[in-house]
Amino acid sequence: MFSQTDFVHMERALALAVRGLYTTDPNPRVGCVLVKDGAVIGEGFTQPAGQDHAEIQALKHARSRGHDVRGATAYVTLEPCSHFGRTPPCANALIEAKVARVIAAMEDPNPQVSGRGLAMLRDAGIEVRCGLLANEARELNIGFVSRMTRNRPWVRMKIAASLDGRTGLPSGESQWITGDAARADGHAWRARASAILTGIGTVKEDNPRMTVRAVDTPRQPKRVLIDSRLDVSPDAQILVGAPTLVFCSSLDERAAERADALRARGAELVALGNEHGKVDLPAMLAELARRGVNELHVEAGYKLNGSLLREGCVDELLIYVAPSLLGTDALGMIDLAAPASLDARTRLTFHSVDRVGDDLRILARFAAANAAR
Repeated sequence: MFSQTDFVHMERALALAVRGLYTTDPNPRVGCVLVKDGAVIGEGFTQPAGQDHAEIQALKHARSRGHDVRGATAYVTLEPCSHFGRTPPCANALIEAKVARVIAAMEDPNPQVSGRGLAMLRDAGIEVRCGLLANEARELNIGFVSRMTRNRPWVRMKIAASLDGRTGLPSGESQWITGDAARADGHAWRARASAILTGIGTVKEDNPRMTVRAVDTPRQPKRVLIDSRLDVSPDAQILVGAPTLVFCSSLDERAAERADALRARGAELVALGNEHGKVDLPAMLAELARRGVNELHVEAGYKLNGSLLREGCVDELLIYVAPSLLGTDALGMIDLAAPASLDARTRLTFHSVDRVGDDLRILARFAAANAAR
């Protein structure tokens, strides 16, 4: 169905899409290559929200170089959009440009598009094919797909641990279990996320900034704090800079003074309590999705890690394993009760295992997350 040449051009389109890894939120990361008479005449990738999508960039690039785009083939990593959002539909632009063929990696999971863009192209007499390198395209936009199809971000929980699964000494000391390369790699994963989440326990213990520092990034992800009782100090580093989104259980009169102090520091407070006086975690994910969060990066303590896992709010674990041992009294990774039997244990699959400096990086996915992809 697809030629080797098709594969080459789609691989290039995917490489272009990666250039938007840190900048396209809440839109997907998309690349486009225009080919005519066997030669690449234009390339583009989706710009920050409100600016050109990949197809428009590629058309502009081709025309700026004096190329006639009529009769060209467009290789695009996601179905061209068919609706008016911040920008006009890309499907219309390709039709008006009189391209002859469109090859898309995957259909757009957005219910406003979802096949309509491809249908518009076909109705205009354009040859359309879809499915080339679909898995690679989906991986690149795994958070966007999750938000569109499940109304929740793709949740990635990052943990740095010793070989015996410990994250810190009994005193709380944990800096640094892993090496420089692993820490920089962890910041790269932070940078691609829409938002970084932690809990009040981590804030009290470590007073982290929860920002990207070890790698270059054109923007900082949103910062999200789970703090049921608004115990965070107004002087906490997580509140410095851009507004931090704080989820609490209640904003009643008893919390009014603390709430005012946090708002004065620029924090935005959202009350989403459950019957136990804690933050309703599934409802929190839905709220983050409503705000355009595609990928949520979690760096928290073992208690919040356990709560998120118990409530089915985690899709994959990003675990850095250091070649060291900390012992049985050291802090664990996740607060989970032992299952009644091995058959009842939580099952994951290794998505990737790589060496990063002296450490190992394991990306493991839960069965439910794999099924949702």
